[in-house]
Formats: sequence, C-alpha cells, structure tokens
Amino acid sequence: MTQSRSNSLMHSPEILAAAQESKAWPFEEARKIIKRYEGKDWPEAILFETGYGPSGLPHIGTFGEVARTTMVRHAFRLLTEDKVPTRLLCFSDDMDGMRKIPDNVPDRSFLEPHLHKPLTVVPNPFGGDHDSFGHHNNAMLRRFLDTFGFDYEFASATEYYKAGRFDAILKRVAERYDAIMAIMLPTLGEERRATYSPFLPISPKTGRVLYVPMKKVDAEAGTITFDDEEGEETTLPVTGGKVKLQWKPDFGARWAALGVDFEMFGKDHGPNMGVYDRICEALGGRAPEHFVYELFLDDKGEKISKSKGNGLTIDEWLTYAPTESLALYMFQKPRTAKKLYFDVIPRAVDEYYQFLAAYPKQAWKERLGNPVWHIHDGNPPETVLPVSFALLLNLVSASNAHDKSVLWGFISRHVDGVTPQTHPELDRLVVYAIRYFDDFVKPTKVFRAADEIEAAALQALSARLATLPGDADGEAIQNASLDVARGIERYQDHSKKSPEGGPGVSVAFFQMIYQVLIGQERGPRFGSFAALYGIDNTRALIDKALRGELAA
Repeated sequence: MTQSRSNSLMHSPEILAAAQESKAWPFEEARKIIKRYEGKDWPEAILFETGYGPSGLPHIGTFGEVARTTMVRHAFRLLTEDKVPTRLLCFSDDMDGMRKIPDNVPDRSFLEPHLHKPLTVVPNPFGGDHDSFGHHNNAMLRRFLDTFGFDYEFASATEYYKAGRFDAILKRVAERYDAIMAIMLPTLGEERRATYSPFLPISPKTGRVLYVPMKKVDAEAGTITFDDEEGEETTLPVTGGKVKLQWKPDFGARWAALGVDFEMFGKDHGPNMGVYDRICEALGGRAPEHFVYELFLDDKGEKISKSKGNGLTIDEWLTYAPTESLALYMFQKPRTAKKLYFDVIPRAVDEYYQFLAAYPKQAWKERLGNPVWHIHDGNPPETVLPVSFALLLNLVSASNAHDKSVLWGFISRHVDGVTPQTHPELDRLVVYAIRYFDDFVKPTKVFRAADEIEAAALQALSARLATLPGDADGEAIQNASLDVARGIERYQDHSKKSPEGGPGVSVAFFQMIYQVLIGQERGPRFGSFAALYGIDNTRALIDKALRGELAA
C-alpha cells in the first residue's frame, strides 16, 4: 500500500474511464476531493490526514484509518492521473493530558503521580529506550505502519506545538476567541460553560494540563491569564508549547493551520463534525472532506478501546493471518459496525484469496471494485491457493498436526504438484493455521458420541468411501456422501430435490459429521476435506469415533 510501485497501466484510458464510474467507496471519496478544487488551482499538495490518540497502545482501528485513507489517496492519484502531489500525515495527539490510566499497562501505580501530564511527559511504563508513554505508543504505531509499507509522514503534536508550527493559528485563536467561544458554548452543559476555554495551559509548576477558566485573553500580546492549581494568577504566552487547545478546537485549528483536504474518523466523532468545521472556518480555513466510518466492536458488541485493550491488537491479528487479510477487513463495508475479534480471521483470510483469484478474470470495472486492487495499489500479485484456510484448519484439527511438515505430507500427497517451494503463500498459511488452531480452535473442541442413527450413517459413509479410488477428488467424495445421506430419513430435506427427483440432503448430516469427527460445529465442504485428509485417514477417523475414542 505504498506509492513507490509503478503501474504502466495506471493511466490508460480504459482504466481511467472505469475509475470515473466506479462505485467503490475510495473512488467516491476521491471524487469529492476533486470537486473541492473544481474551477480552482490545485494546492502544492493534497493533504490527507489521520489522527491517533496515544493514550493507549495502538489497536487495529487506528491502523484502519491509515489503510482506508491510503486507499482513498490511491484512488485520487488514479483519477488525477498522478499529476497532483499528495501527502499523508499521521498526526499523534501526544500532547494530550493522561486523564485516566489505561487498563493494559504493567503497573498502574507507576503512572498515578503523572495523571493529567502530557503523554510525552508521562514516564514509559513498558521500559526500553522510549522517553515517555507517548513516545512508546507512537513507536508502536510507526513500527507497524512501516512494516506494512505505508507511505506517510508522522507528526507529533508535542513537536508541532513546541517548535512553533502552530504559533500562528494559536494567535489567531486568541484574536478570534469570542467567535470560538460562540461556537463551543452552545455545545456544552451549564456547569462546563462557566469554566470553559479553548486554551489549556501547561502548568509551569507541575507540568499538568490545566482545565481552568481564563481571566484574560490578550490577543495583541498573545498571552492568556488564569489562576493555577494553587490559585496563583499566572500569565503564559499561547505560543511555543506553553498551552495547547481543547480537543474540539484542536481539530478545527489543525485543519486550518495545515490545510487538510481529507480526514476520516469514527462515528463517535460524527456529532462534533460540524463544530470542527465551523472552528476551522472561523480561523480562516476551509474544512476538509470527511468520511465517517462505523466503529469496531469486540466479541461482546462493545466498542474497542485503546485504554481497555479489548478487541484485537495489530500484532495479534498478524500472529494468525497475513496482513492482506487485515487490509481486506478494513476495506469491506466501512460504514457498517463490525465485530473485531479472533473468530473473524479465518473468513477474512479465505475471502482475500477468493478476491485475488477472481481479479485476473474481471473487466476493469469489476477490478476497480475488487478489494485487492485497493489493497495492493492496483498491482495485486498472481497467487493461486489450491487449499483454503478453513480447510487447513480442519486438516490440522483432524490430524492433530503441530508441525507444518505433517500438514504438507497430506497436501503434497493429495494435491498434485503442490509443495512449499511451488506455493510459498500456502506454506505461509500452513504456519498461521497451526498457530490459530492451537490457540483458538483446540481449546474449544467438544466431541460428542454418535447416537444409534448417526453411528449407522457413519458406518454407511465409511463403507461407501471404501468403494472409491484412493485418489478420488473432493467432488466424487461429496457426491458419495450425499448418496449415503439421501437414504437416511433423518437427513432428508423435502424442500430440496436430489438429481433423481427424491428429497435432498439436510445440512444436519454434515453438521453431525463435524461434531462427531472433528469436535466442531461446522467445517468446510466435507468432500474437499476428505480428499485432502485422504480416504483411508477419513475412514480411520470414523472408526475411532465409533469406538468412542474421540469423545472420551
């Protein structure tokens, strides 16, 4: 997802025409930016921005903002034939005060004396070479973004404030103080209105970020006067990192100061979007184009949070699946709330490879709507995956394999010409499958014994499999299994018809197979699984189940 790759087809008339009509959401957002400058000169560069609050460790939602913004940026580059320079600025609000201690730090008591200090002043509870908690969390974010290959610039609020890069806009806030207050006060409760100020001074005594009312704002001198924690009247310049802005004014002021053209944010910011815009405009800027995405939820349906540490971390996803599957999850339905926990990983992996397999057969209109075009900046790799991730997981489950050589023994025997050397992508997935199975599938496996009808069905299935050649493919095995089920009343589905005109087969038949043989509620297509595992091995597994060795 970088801008460094070249694509000779990128600006062909055929692709450009398809892009102009594409309904994929990155193209729709890119067209808004183009319309923004209709009839006007382009700026020196179109500025895309993402924000990060380093009050806790970066989570996947943070990564998602950068991935999605990169997709819009790439769509914009195609639509403008790469004639307009673009920048992606990842901005960290690391000068914010630490208002509460995150749940997922090693020693909460270590941080208690530093509450309300800027995050880049709070000591690093994780140890190591980073100067502060904020620096540590910034490094965590940058490490992943660099690993993934994003083309971005990192910006620290602390550095921008202290280096004077916001001095001009801070003076303008002082000059237009009344206008800013007129925007903010109606959005606040009565008690907050009485003490509110867009300026948050940094205490010269304690280093804490102070939420105090202003006694005087001197626009000409560029200073604010307030009473500090001890009630002592204090005057500070608004420049040089002596103060920062409250978060809502900070949004609008940053947009005005930097000339941001596009920023996306989560649904929780949606109600404040108009406030950010009006502050930006009051300070002489033009509000950027927005994209509001839905929030990620944990397995209980609660919003994931950096401070709580619920949901998945970046490193956790990448322990069990390739980065491309994570990018796919970010691309799909960004305006729909999605659960983000371990159970979503296998499906995301298989869907990524399905989209990748479909890409070469598609016309450009479909290609530009295919997630892999956006994930790979228009250059999806040519990858053939002969075995799905779901199938690998079930193969691990049935074989109890803890070493990839065991899995490759099954794969190489039953899929002609496939080895770790010829299919390195599959080799990568084999490792992920073993890890995922050991950590998430194995602990939840619950085998059950077959009842009398189920035992007879499994005996009939084993006998039918014995009539097939050892190298029978998945389709032949699946059809043989269906033939067995059609003759058993429990598994007949009279809402379906068999090829011979009789009843079809209920899904309960294959559910029973996976519950009894694999210890799971569901699995991939049984014929594909048995072909990969081998007919003899499958029959041996049935024998073990019927002897009561699996459910013991």
